[in-house]
Amino acid sequence: MVMFPSPATAALLALLLLQLQLQLWSVEAQVAVGSGPPPGCPDRCGDVKVPFPFGIRDGCSLAGFGLTCNNATNPPRLMVGNGTLQVVEILLSNSTLRAVDITGAANVTFGTDEGNGTWRGVGNGTWGSPGDGLGGPYVVSEDFNRLYLTGCNIQVTLVGSSGNVITGCSSYCPIDDMYSGSASAAATTQQGSNKCPGIGCCETSVNIGRPFYGVKYKVLDREKDVVPKAVRIAERGWFERAAADLLNGSEEKAIKTPVPVVLEWAVASTGLDVILTNKQDSNWSCPTAGEARKSACLSTHSSCRNITGSYRSGYACQCRSGYAGNPYVAGGCQDINECERAQEYGCFGECTNTPGSFICRCPRGARGNATIPNGCTKSNLGN
Repeated sequence: MVMFPSPATAALLALLLLQLQLQLWSVEAQVAVGSGPPPGCPDRCGDVKVPFPFGIRDGCSLAGFGLTCNNATNPPRLMVGNGTLQVVEILLSNSTLRAVDITGAANVTFGTDEGNGTWRGVGNGTWGSPGDGLGGPYVVSEDFNRLYLTGCNIQVTLVGSSGNVITGCSSYCPIDDMYSGSASAAATTQQGSNKCPGIGCCETSVNIGRPFYGVKYKVLDREKDVVPKAVRIAERGWFERAAADLLNGSEEKAIKTPVPVVLEWAVASTGLDVILTNKQDSNWSCPTAGEARKSACLSTHSSCRNITGSYRSGYACQCRSGYAGNPYVAGGCQDINECERAQEYGCFGECTNTPGSFICRCPRGARGNATIPNGCTKSNLGN
């Protein structure tokens, strides 16, 4: 007699098989550190180049560096994180990724006196929950971004997972005893160069790079807002160019304006909580001679540098001086022929390219300093 499993048992077996298959796929869907991409991996999504260790197909990227190429749009969109950040450029030279937050300003619920929200960024959790903000290799760049707040008489603070204050600023609109509602005009006038001195808007540095942030909002005066309320983490210099529209337009339009942001990334990105808990584990740092683990720096003319921060640590690869290209693939760092643009490299004489460098000298029959304009003069000696 053949015994068949009950429907509940069959469903459980099917679920276990599905979980096993997903685990196998997750293993197959990434390239092991120390191995380059397999042949046939696409390296472009629309107009954006996708260099390894990134990839847009299973098995074409290092762990955490998989991106999504949305071919449903024209041109296709390259997406990272939770689907709201569109990648516009990946830079291997300084380990950054430029993206545009297509949802606009941070998601904040504004109350009468206080409010809360999140800047989701590349976080894949819920702020305040265990393991929040796990953004893989990415954090917000502290060097290339600013926190911007627009609105009247409000204060905003970025906080971490434990409610720890990271940064914040306050924006004021002058109000006299006979409030006339001219704060928007005052803000535009006071700015001059469209920077944010605290009138109608404020800006400050982002002191700790994280995958995403909690947002705290506090009303300092309940008078009518005449400047659109919005909280943004944006690339340096962007707000100055867009200030007129963001300060004087409608709030609905302002908060939906896409915002550019710069992310930093690292191989073997590991949270500081993990590093401090297991101090013997150095997998987050550059492999050293004699270690069994392999390095992601595959090019002969590449080097490894450790990246440490207040949120996570990891490492990145770079081509050595005199070389350029992709240090994450074998043969990826190629010699720069400085002599093709000799003057850009400070040579105003006769230039000879060498591996990783160049030689600059005065032409035969001249002497002097070939590294300055008109530094070589003819010699009466003929040498």
